[in-house]
Amino acid sequence: MAKVPPGVGPRFPQVVILFGATGDLARRKLLPGLFHLANAGFMPDCRIIGVSLDDIDVDAFRSIARKALDDFGSRKPKDDAWNEFAAKLDYVPLSAGAAALRAAADTAEASFKGESRRLHYLSVPPNAALSAVGMLNEAGLVERSRIIMEKPFGTDLASAVTLNGKLHQVFSEEQIFRIDHFLGKEPAQNILAFRFANGLFEPIWNRNFIDHVQIDVPETLGLGTRAGFYEQTGAFRDMVVTHLFQILAFMAMEPPTALEPRPISEEKNKVFRSMLAIDPINVVRGQYAGYRAETGVDPESDTETFIALKCAIDNWRWAGVPFYLRTGKRLAEGQRIISIAFREPPKSMFPVGSGVGAQGPDHLTFDLADASKMSLSFYGKRPGPGMRLDKLSLQFAMHDTGLIGDVLEAYERLILDAMRGDHTLFTTAEGIERLWEVSAELLESPPPVRFYEPGSWGPKAIHQLVAPHAWRLPFERAWRDPNKTKS
Repeated sequence: MAKVPPGVGPRFPQVVILFGATGDLARRKLLPGLFHLANAGFMPDCRIIGVSLDDIDVDAFRSIARKALDDFGSRKPKDDAWNEFAAKLDYVPLSAGAAALRAAADTAEASFKGESRRLHYLSVPPNAALSAVGMLNEAGLVERSRIIMEKPFGTDLASAVTLNGKLHQVFSEEQIFRIDHFLGKEPAQNILAFRFANGLFEPIWNRNFIDHVQIDVPETLGLGTRAGFYEQTGAFRDMVVTHLFQILAFMAMEPPTALEPRPISEEKNKVFRSMLAIDPINVVRGQYAGYRAETGVDPESDTETFIALKCAIDNWRWAGVPFYLRTGKRLAEGQRIISIAFREPPKSMFPVGSGVGAQGPDHLTFDLADASKMSLSFYGKRPGPGMRLDKLSLQFAMHDTGLIGDVLEAYERLILDAMRGDHTLFTTAEGIERLWEVSAELLESPPPVRFYEPGSWGPKAIHQLVAPHAWRLPFERAWRDPNKTKS
């Protein structure tokens, strides 16, 4: 096992209280993530207390955790590692109440030498979050603690303000970590490194050189068992407010005074304050054919499973630059990209038929998948006589560094940051309330949903939305396979 560098892990032993411990997110991401953090030495001193509606004992919870690691973990546990992790697990059914939870926490803390901290993870539906907060308050587990909240953070401005107000009655803002797993991905953080560590790109990161920006997160998956949740939420609340707008802030923010949580949060919030209200005329809402026939869905549902929109940031750097966002279910491909289109040269001296302009502007593209990739496209001369140009690209993949094994998965990184008290990749109350504010007109007067076929790229109206530009997905060329042997 590689040695964890000093200062990477939390300073104090951790008691993790995981609400929703038998749910889908816990089984797919949180339990495997906690196992890796413990096994790799990021948090060597920890105890994990599962809490859920299931009336089971600790042995049954350990069986659920082991199956989660076997089914979903990217790092399969060996027996010794599993036994050590299983010994850290405890379980309290929700019905046992606050006193039982406090007793389990006291037992866990008594196993440590010296001072410890508590991390509460609320992997529960939004309507259950405040009751979990109340239980923690009743159990006296607020002191020396931090709390991770799952999305969505309200459904509009009024509900977000109410939720934040009730949260702040129990936890201070410094204790609250509103999680966005997109920002926990290595490539999202790489945007900061790419922009601010390289003199080549930051000088051209503005309206003088950038024509438009696309943030595109299509999904091939349907709803699964989430129809009830999705009917109350839809693609905009589920993905745009909590994910795509956060990525937009990383891409558009001004240089922070320091690479520290407070300066970075302040620059993100400046972006949100500069965003213009979203005009429904610049929005395409879609619903895939067959959605209304799914279990738990209203036969006359107006819930969007797809959304594409144009938004603007009204500040000196970005005035006049459109930002196009798109996401949806049951689309042609699963991708997560930011694509930055540069302005084309004002005049071309190349002859007609040379190929210049035939394939659109140059693009810088970030792939936000876990295995980070970047691509820079440009025109270059085709070998041979005459002046014929082709679109070429420079590409980088994390595989090229040989460090792909060091990448923490998004939830692992964010849990670790919360334990350390690092708010860099989390959303503030001010930021989330501002995003609901700019979304108010769209939520009050949404355009009608347009139907699209599963496996397509959404309703045809998306092409009018982005005109005279074109959507970057599907790509005109594939990413190069870093694992492919060169001949």
